[in-house]
Amino acid sequence: MLLRRLWLTDFRSYREADITLSEGLTVIVGENGEGKTNLLEAVGYLATLASFRGAPTEALVRVGTAMATVRAEGERDGRELLIEAEIVPGGRSRVQVNRQRLSRARDLLGALRVSVFSPDDLELVKGGPAERRAYLDDTLVSSSPKLDPVRTEVDRVLRQRNALLRQAGGRLTPDVESTLEVWDAKLVAAGEALTTERVTLLERLGPALGSAYRKVAHREVEVNARYVSTWMASGLHQALVDARRDELRRGVTLVGPHRDELEFSVGGLPARTHASQGEQRSLALALRLASHEVVTEAAGSPPVLLLDDVFSELDEGRSAALLASLPAGQTLLSSAAGLPRQAHPDAVLVVENRRVRTA
Repeated sequence: MLLRRLWLTDFRSYREADITLSEGLTVIVGENGEGKTNLLEAVGYLATLASFRGAPTEALVRVGTAMATVRAEGERDGRELLIEAEIVPGGRSRVQVNRQRLSRARDLLGALRVSVFSPDDLELVKGGPAERRAYLDDTLVSSSPKLDPVRTEVDRVLRQRNALLRQAGGRLTPDVESTLEVWDAKLVAAGEALTTERVTLLERLGPALGSAYRKVAHREVEVNARYVSTWMASGLHQALVDARRDELRRGVTLVGPHRDELEFSVGGLPARTHASQGEQRSLALALRLASHEVVTEAAGSPPVLLLDDVFSELDEGRSAALLASLPAGQTLLSSAAGLPRQAHPDAVLVVENRRVRTA
């Protein structure tokens, strides 16, 4: 997977931009607020049709304009690749891959793969379990796009089942019971399939996570990840039966893959509550590097690695360790703090006054 050139029109802060990328490490430097992250975000959008910053569609279009365009040219599996996206606020965005329009966003999966680290990734360690579940599921789909329908089906069933529980108003009538049984069967099928894939993925991530953490933290320490579920021992069907009274009373599905947790430990202690700020930042970065390695193995080539303002999150020693252990492939790295002396980029882009130039 390789991108050679990126074009932006009315995307975020850019009226126009035409950027050539190196095949190795491209570093993007500039003051805060100049638009460095916008460049990485544009690449990420072409891979997922979503902002890795969680921004709504209308925020991606330059103020005062009706539409933004993002295009990238490169290669995948030895073949030329051209991805073009038109972003329309409040409307349906259009995407083309090699001049062929895609009818569904799902058809884009795998055309361009990216791995993203941003300052917000600290929430993978410090935040709630939803962040960690999303990390697992995003890695699953990047590794194997055919699993996206499974994740989508779980979300769809949960919406329908929760709507039914709310409408029931706490009463289990014969109609409610028979309909619940239908949704229970669907949730069991999709939920257990998704959970099996998550657990299998975590087994693959474990060694990569430990190795990545030791490289970034520059010290030998045991790092573990554990999948926690309250229903796996009994099975999801029995867990739903046991929870039915409480679910009817509260009007929401209380057991299933949407309530599972991913727990991390560093040196045998829970990372969320006992790790230092530096250890948590190292773990967040190691999680992204580990998923990058797993996706590389599954896809046969490395995704484009996007590192957003990573040096602001790491001290000098960890920054040097990261640079020394960057995986093979293409990396785009933004920095407002300048470059550590250990950095030897293949290209440097400077963002100034909403314009990009080669250093």
